[in-house]
Amino acid sequence: MDRVIITLGDFLKNAGIVGMKYLLDISEAEEDSDYGITSDEQGIWLDRDFALHADWTDLYFNACVKYFGKNTVYQGVLDRIERCLTKIREDKWNPGREEKDDLKFITEKLLSNSYQNGFNIIKEKVENPEVYLELKKNKLSDKFESDILRKRLEELQQFLTQPLCRETFIMKSIIYNYINRFWDGKCFLLRANAKKDMRAVFEKDFSEPFHKYLEGEHKKAKDTCIDCGNGITGKEKVSIAFMKEMADDLTRKRSAFWNCQVDAFLCPVCAFVYALSPLGFQMYANKFVFMNLNENISVLVDVNGKKRGNGLKEKGEEENYTVWFARILNKVLSDKVKELNNVQVILRGTRAEDNYMFSIIGRDALQILKQEKVQKALKYLEQHPYVKLSNEFVNVHESVVMNILQYHKQYSLLNQILKESLGNTGVIPTAYWVFVVQLCTSIEKRMEVNVGSISEELEQSQQGIEEKLSKAKEGIFMSRIKMRDAGYKLRKEILLAKKAENDECMRGTIYQLLNALSVRNEGKFMDIVIRLYSSTKLPMADGFVYMLGNKEKFSEYGYSFILGLKGSYTDSKDSKSEDTKQSQDESGEEN
Repeated sequence: MDRVIITLGDFLKNAGIVGMKYLLDISEAEEDSDYGITSDEQGIWLDRDFALHADWTDLYFNACVKYFGKNTVYQGVLDRIERCLTKIREDKWNPGREEKDDLKFITEKLLSNSYQNGFNIIKEKVENPEVYLELKKNKLSDKFESDILRKRLEELQQFLTQPLCRETFIMKSIIYNYINRFWDGKCFLLRANAKKDMRAVFEKDFSEPFHKYLEGEHKKAKDTCIDCGNGITGKEKVSIAFMKEMADDLTRKRSAFWNCQVDAFLCPVCAFVYALSPLGFQMYANKFVFMNLNENISVLVDVNGKKRGNGLKEKGEEENYTVWFARILNKVLSDKVKELNNVQVILRGTRAEDNYMFSIIGRDALQILKQEKVQKALKYLEQHPYVKLSNEFVNVHESVVMNILQYHKQYSLLNQILKESLGNTGVIPTAYWVFVVQLCTSIEKRMEVNVGSISEELEQSQQGIEEKLSKAKEGIFMSRIKMRDAGYKLRKEILLAKKAENDECMRGTIYQLLNALSVRNEGKFMDIVIRLYSSTKLPMADGFVYMLGNKEKFSEYGYSFILGLKGSYTDSKDSKSEDTKQSQDESGEEN
């Protein structure tokens, strides 16, 4: 069997290979006959006869529509049409703000420049094009009588759900919201082609060169593909510059190449694979995510949620980001990839100005994210992600996760949230869970350093070592949490002495403590604490002794103590403060 082999490469080519596998899996192609994974799992193979006769344009468009379709403006338009129709049919149509916004959304999106260009391409090929033309002349309005509006919406619904309309409008959304985040300046993303048939230009720029390259002989070719190394002739060369952030305009900027001779060209096969890269990324909220595990194709496809029938499905509508992330990480840490020391994660925002973000997740970061307490914290932060800091809303959940992945400490973020709590006690639960993540991170790193000595001490099985480590981690965690209780007891005494109902009388003091912590000024911090205790009959907590002379412990004990001063504490049967009740209401469980 004559085969075309496509091997692993950089992260974008790998994403393209994942996209290729997805494209073939959802098609009528036969796995292990028309395509498959090489025996060494370092590439994907295509039967040459299949590749020569396959309609790659049709396969590409079908894959894009199926993968991205539910997240496009087109689907949003259909959802709003159905919502409006349901209200009219159930005699619940009472135009208010929501109804007006729905009608405005339907009209504006369908009459956008890209959709109008798409309509002009297919208007001679679809039924009832006058429905769209009527929309251009007479826009939808909440002033219409319900019967007239119902008729207009039903006509639009029938028009839009025609297969050609569906594909055209979905692809217009995909092109300008997803594909152009990865490549541009070519095919239907070349400005001169904006009003041309999308399938025709894709066939001309990608599918046809793909077919012709497979048919040709390249033994005497003078140039080689920069990716696969196969020979290419002058007419077959494809500039890699069409991929964003891969190269500058090679026709203008040649100084980076030896003797100004540009050699950064792809063969048509690799160019087609790169064009598939958007299909390899998974999309969550406002981020494209790709895990570049290039150990083998199976793992690469598996962890990026594109393997058919393996139980690792893409993120469902009811599944939050944290659950998905934990599921992916569990797969990464499975027996299949236990030999991996790190994982490369590539993120790209959905905005046009966003660039690629690269993170190398080491096994230590993966172990932190797997911890039960960290998962519990991330679950809360995912449900309540935004906090207003310095007049700007910050996604704390995302910030915490990125801090873990980039090996940054959470203290700076925690300090900002605690300062915000001086005027907004509602953010105390958020501050607590950020502290939990930081504390678990510190403990995990500390255990890694000490694991050697613990192993020698035990001289037992791995299970015994893990049990010992688990108990040690829990002991360290609880010793820090006790400082929070000490802070809460001091809070109660001070408020009782001042006959105050809230901590406004301590704002200045807490602010000074936070400043001392942020610069790790032990002397100033202890001076303030001693003055606080001197106004009560309470003895100082033992933790203040342990924190001196150790910068990490100083931060851990210090922030725990301040959390207590701000009203966060371990629940007891004797009493519950208003702050704790508020924390429970927001988080659904005790701090």
